Amino acid sequence: MLPCVCWLQPILILLSSVLWTRGENCPTTCLCPDPHTVDCSRRGLTRLPDEIPLDVRRLLLADNWIPRIPSDFLVLYSDLVYLDLRNNSLSHIEPGTLSTSSRLVFLDLGSNNLTEIPKGMFGESRSLIKLRLGNNPYLSMVSEEAFLGLTSLRELELERNALSSLKVGALSQLPSLRLVRLEGNPWVCNCTFANLFAWLMENSHKLPNGVAGMECSLPLDGRHVSLTQLSKDSFRECQTTLTLTDLLIIIFSGISVSVVAIMTSFFLASTVHCFQRWSKGTKGDEEESEE
Repeated sequence: MLPCVCWLQPILILLSSVLWTRGENCPTTCLCPDPHTVDCSRRGLTRLPDEIPLDVRRLLLADNWIPRIPSDFLVLYSDLVYLDLRNNSLSHIEPGTLSTSSRLVFLDLGSNNLTEIPKGMFGESRSLIKLRLGNNPYLSMVSEEAFLGLTSLRELELERNALSSLKVGALSQLPSLRLVRLEGNPWVCNCTFANLFAWLMENSHKLPNGVAGMECSLPLDGRHVSLTQLSKDSFRECQTTLTLTDLLIIIFSGISVSVVAIMTSFFLASTVHCFQRWSKGTKGDEEESEE
């Protein structure tokens, strides 16, 4: 037994040293299950924890009350690849805040209070593969250039937000996109939605359940209809293509209006000139009569 204890002693000392170091570098109230993971989920935090190790790769901050992220927070964490901020109180993120982490692969901002996704919010995070933005009940605006530069993004979640419309450019600029979730939004079946509807029909294979899980409301009565009941003909009134005859009519009408305007101006100028000459002649005759 004694030789065995002597053999195990160096291993026990090394193990205790590693555990002590890991505990020392771990933020207060958080857990660090491995040297590169910091788990601060469900800790009731109202701000970001202090003393996060600089070599952290997985940072878990879900289910807290964090209202904001400092714009320079991620500058020092160049190794961060996984950031979970789900279910916090974030309402705004300054553009460029998330682009400073060049290796970020996974980002979860779901179940927050975000109101918009502006241009430049993610910078050009070319390594980002999965982005979760769902379940933000006040998120009603996504810039057409919000995801510009996310060339590696494969999964985008925008379900159950407050989006009534979305410009197609926001999705078509994602060359690696394989899955997108858009269900549960209050889409409106108007002409603004027509282009998005066409994109969804062409890319239905990227939706988890196709268009079957999506619906929109009619502008007139607010009645909800499934996208499976619609077709491109449903938006035919939004098509503004002109025939050659239409173009000729528009050109001829423009020329006619211009000619009439010129003739009217010439007639008015001539009338005014004649009136002035007549007034001068009348005044001269009156002066001669008085003499």
